[in-house]
Amino acid sequence: MVHVAVDAMGGDYAPGEIIKGVDQALALNADLAVTLVGDEERIGDQVKACAAAHGGRLRLLHAPEVIQGDEDPGLAIRRKRNSSLVVALEMVRRGEADAVLSAGSTGALMAGGVLFLGRLEGISRPALLTVLPTFQGGGVVLLDVGAHMDARPTQLLQYAFMGRIYARHLLGCPEPRVGLLNVGTEPKKGNSRTREAYVLFQKYVPGFCGNIEGTDLFAGAADVAVCDGFVGNILLKATEGLARGILESLRAELGAGLRSRIGAALALPALRRLRDRMDSTEYGGAPLVGVKGLCIKCHGSSRAPSIRQALLKQAYPFVALKVTELFQEALAEISLPTKEDGHPLEK
Repeated sequence: MVHVAVDAMGGDYAPGEIIKGVDQALALNADLAVTLVGDEERIGDQVKACAAAHGGRLRLLHAPEVIQGDEDPGLAIRRKRNSSLVVALEMVRRGEADAVLSAGSTGALMAGGVLFLGRLEGISRPALLTVLPTFQGGGVVLLDVGAHMDARPTQLLQYAFMGRIYARHLLGCPEPRVGLLNVGTEPKKGNSRTREAYVLFQKYVPGFCGNIEGTDLFAGAADVAVCDGFVGNILLKATEGLARGILESLRAELGAGLRSRIGAALALPALRRLRDRMDSTEYGGAPLVGVKGLCIKCHGSSRAPSIRQALLKQAYPFVALKVTELFQEALAEISLPTKEDGHPLEK
């Protein structure tokens, strides 16, 4: 049984959509258990109504405080010890839950993940990982997408190792191709950090396929794409905005006039297949990789389907396959840079 502590109060549509997503996930996976952490006065009746259908696999843990998005993350997790997020993190630290999931403050989740759970040996900065859809129907692992804005070359190297493990065990890529996201494919392209990272990747990363450009990302140029959190977060949000804009424009155009509506009806099966193949909510959330445990960050605007998918496609397989342990084993076995190499691994 995989047990996830879910922050019921974090996110734009909490607690209603969070509870619905949990309810849907539990209905689809009998080996999943969830503790919803939140204000009992606000959500008690909803949780009780859902719990009756799941045979004790859903329970409520009272936490009266909420960390808001505009609060200082570091101060909030220290001062609001009875907040839904902190109580959920404490459950993982004490071994009462296998993972924590939240659509609340990204900064608070990251700060809390490091403070309460600690970093894996060999990891100096954790990263947020997401899976982007590709036109071929698979996915590309992208990290970092916002945990660390200014990663050093050796930290990008750490991300590459974790991305390879994730792609191999959760996406089924036996020999993942790892690319360094850059402004050009030539080895000398990019800033000083990406140029130095290129040299490190060549030496230490199995399956390194060189620099990849943003135009090739969705065409399957690599199974894992590595960048710092500044680049990754801008890419992720630009992609989300573009996809949303295209969808809204397409709907407007296809509904404009009788001829367009007839054409839309004929094209509907193909459009649905494309939608399913490129669905950005397929994986629901972004794991914070590199900590001793599992923290999953869902988008602040997540609704029930995203919460459901984050539990089914991220939390459950990640814990069941013991991916955190695989990260640690890989980092221990691979010959990492040393001071003698001129590239010390920062702690």
